[in-house]
Amino acid sequence: MSDYEPRLKKKYREEVVPQLMKDFGFKNVMQVPKLDRIVVNMGLGEAVQNAKLVEAATEELTAITGRKPVVTRAKKSIASFKLREGMPIGVMVTLRREQMYDFLDRLVSLALPRTRDFKGISPKAFDGRGNYTLGIREQIIFPEINYDRIERIKGMNVTFVTTAETDEQGRALLKSLGMPFRS
Repeated sequence: MSDYEPRLKKKYREEVVPQLMKDFGFKNVMQVPKLDRIVVNMGLGEAVQNAKLVEAATEELTAITGRKPVVTRAKKSIASFKLREGMPIGVMVTLRREQMYDFLDRLVSLALPRTRDFKGISPKAFDGRGNYTLGIREQIIFPEINYDRIERIKGMNVTFVTTAETDEQGRALLKSLGMPFRS
């Protein structure tokens, strides 16, 4: 095992935990909310007609996250969408531990500032249990994506699953890890 520890993980351990304990009056370190996992999902509605889109999305998501995504398939057939059960309709990656912190670091410090007209992310997209979902409209904000090799602009959902019990705790956790929320 190497000695590598992501920058944000160290920041969480040394700065965020004591701060959150003070802010919320936690008695035990284990009560402090932590980031559990980050799920990056790329839904490809157009993949119904064009199966090559799934391969392109898989390559892009692998470049962005450093992990090979799993192909998500349709659970039900929907005639109006020309969709059959079992057809590939998206790709998804779940990041945990070091890779999760590395991805969050790159997202906050490199990718989000490259978004056009970026004024911060909405603080309203919490689910009531301290988890946050961020919609990204274009995959080209990530420096790992080569702009010239892109056939189609694709968006993605990034869900931050935390152990926080309330949205307020989740917001405080993500804000202290560097998430640029609009005020």
